Amino acid sequence: MLDLDLIELKLKASSWREVIEKLGCNMKSKGYVLESYVDAVISREEKLPTGLPIDDFSVAIPHTDPGHVNESAIAIATLEEPVEFNMMIDPEQKTKVQLVFLLAVKNPNAQVTLLKTLMSVFQNKELLINIQNAESKQEIKKLLDCLAV
Repeated sequence: MLDLDLIELKLKASSWREVIEKLGCNMKSKGYVLESYVDAVISREEKLPTGLPIDDFSVAIPHTDPGHVNESAIAIATLEEPVEFNMMIDPEQKTKVQLVFLLAVKNPNAQVTLLKTLMSVFQNKELLINIQNAESKQEIKKLLDCLAV
């Protein structure tokens, strides 16, 4: 179940770090993650970037080890303006990301299942555009009913 408090519409951010910090602070304030979570996600993103271009639309799925997580959750941001993330497939290249799914997964086995589910979401470009254009958090939640954490 998605927590509406972890969904940000038209988030203003100037960098991928700022996106992770804002979403991670929301998770921290709700008790989903430990104090160490945001720094751990940033550190991992620097080494193993998660920007994923899908045709002319890009998403990012930053995450870190379960040791920084109290309870599984997903924070989602539609971005007011795209933010550059390094690409997962070619870390030397950048992609302008419009949607960010910040993952906090407590059970390592569940992470594989969640990533598979997200990949099926990412293969549906119409769904991604509908999420990006959503006018409410409830609309995003309804569009992503398939996600379970």
